[in-house]
Amino acid sequence: MPSAADEITLSPVEVTDWKAVYGRIETRDRVPARARLGGTLTELDVAEGDRITGGDRLGRIVDEKLEFRLRAIDAQMQAAQSRLENAQTELTRGEELLERGVTTVQRLDSLRTQVSVISNEIAAAGAERRVVEQQVAEGSVFAPVGGVVLDVPVTVGAVVTPGETVATIGGGGVFLRLAVPERHAGNLVEGDEIFTEGPDGPRTGRLAKIYPQIENGRVIADVEVPGLSERYVDARVLVRLPLAQREALLVPEAAVITRSGLDFVRIATEAGPVLRSVVIGPRHEQETAAMVEILTGLVPGDVVVTDHE
Repeated sequence: MPSAADEITLSPVEVTDWKAVYGRIETRDRVPARARLGGTLTELDVAEGDRITGGDRLGRIVDEKLEFRLRAIDAQMQAAQSRLENAQTELTRGEELLERGVTTVQRLDSLRTQVSVISNEIAAAGAERRVVEQQVAEGSVFAPVGGVVLDVPVTVGAVVTPGETVATIGGGGVFLRLAVPERHAGNLVEGDEIFTEGPDGPRTGRLAKIYPQIENGRVIADVEVPGLSERYVDARVLVRLPLAQREALLVPEAAVITRSGLDFVRIATEAGPVLRSVVIGPRHEQETAAMVEILTGLVPGDVVVTDHE
């Protein structure tokens, strides 16, 4: 920062015009956990705001008809097993009778066919039972991704249908999504530095992506901000966007003297320092000092005296 009695010769400096807009904190992935089975939701293990990992069970859906089908299949298998035992007994007896020459080969082949048919019936019933067991297992709803539970639109006891959302999961980290008026679309460049003002204080981000489709007269863009808070999703955050570069005259903020509501800057002349009335503009932060823009009152080449004691 300039010291007392320093003199600065004014020359145009390139400054950036900024536009303040609001961005919305969003998760990179917003995935619904859907029901694969229709039935009654008997268990619900999560609520809004819970942190989960991929594969965690979120709830359980029960279709009572499947239990009845399992019992019916078990009864069929037991009956077929009894018939199979009788058929195997008959086959054994027929083989003994064939050895004695009492029965015929055709009769023995018929008994073997009967045993094979009943065995196949038992195998088919077992396969059908495994299908129903898989349907019962699909009643458990699991998290497709890890993250935070954003919404749980159902409650225990509710009847759900296949494909209905049980919970919505937000994961993959967070970013800022902006909706900028389309008149500024030409000034946005991917990779530009972006400044934000959130609950955690000011942060610097990067304009990561600009979407080509304009929605309702606004350009959609994503901003990556390291360390962005994930506590609230869809929270609004103030964002400053760089829109244009232009030349301006800047003087140190300490060089501006305010008297009776008017702003003055001390200028060095051949006759000595004099006060000149100016109209100041926006404030600009630079590495060396806090600067203010002079809209009128000074011209390039003027020598500003920063000591106004």
